[in-house]
Amino acid sequence: MKNQIRVLIHSSIRISGNAAVIYVDPFKLKGEPHDADYIFVTHDHYDHFSPEDIGKAAKEGTILVVPESMRQAADQVSNMVSSIISAVPGESGTEGTDHFQAVPAYNNTKQFHPKAAAWVGYVLDLDGGSVYIAGDTDMNADNVSVKCDTALVPIGGKFTMNAEEAARFVNRIRPKTAIPTHYGCIIGSREDAGRFAKDVDSSIRVETLMEEFD
Repeated sequence: MKNQIRVLIHSSIRISGNAAVIYVDPFKLKGEPHDADYIFVTHDHYDHFSPEDIGKAAKEGTILVVPESMRQAADQVSNMVSSIISAVPGESGTEGTDHFQAVPAYNNTKQFHPKAAAWVGYVLDLDGGSVYIAGDTDMNADNVSVKCDTALVPIGGKFTMNAEEAARFVNRIRPKTAIPTHYGCIIGSREDAGRFAKDVDSSIRVETLMEEFD
C-alpha cells in the first residue's frame, strides 16, 4: 500500500490503486496530470480546497467528494468534474473506493478548525487495505477509535497537532504504517518529521514521503 501513496507537498496526497487514481486535497500540483478518478477534499481552507489544482487533476468523469458543509463552496468547480458527492461526518459511502468513512476533523481548543464546521478526514478502503487521511485535526473524541492500516496525520503544529501530539495519536490508533503530512510548506519543518518518527512506537513503521518543500 505504501508504494501507492505519494505526499506531493503539504497535505496534497495522491493514491494510485489498482482500480482508481485518488487525490486528497490537491495543492500546488506540478503540471496538469488530469488523471484523477476521484478527488477528496477535507475542508475549504485554501491549502486544501484549491479550485486551480482540482482543475489540474480532474479529467472527464472525475468525481469530487467534499464535506456536506462545504457543498455550496464546491459548486465553483462543478464544471471541472463529473459530479460532486457530499460526505457527512461519521457516515460512510462508496464513491472512489470499496468503501469510505468520513471522520470528524477538528481542533479541541484552537479555533482554526472548529467542530461546528463539520469538516472531515477520510478512511478509504481500497485494494484490500485501509488508508486514513486525517485532515486538519487534533486527536479528539471522534477519531481515537479509527481503525486503519496506514495513517496520514498532520504534524506541523499551530493549526493542527504538532509532531509529538501526532505521535501520541498514532500510538493510540496503532496503524501498521504512519506517514506525516502538513509540514514543510506554510507550517512545520523537516525536523518535525524526525521528531514524529522518534516518538512513534517502534512497532509502527514510519514512512516520510514528503516530496516537495518550500
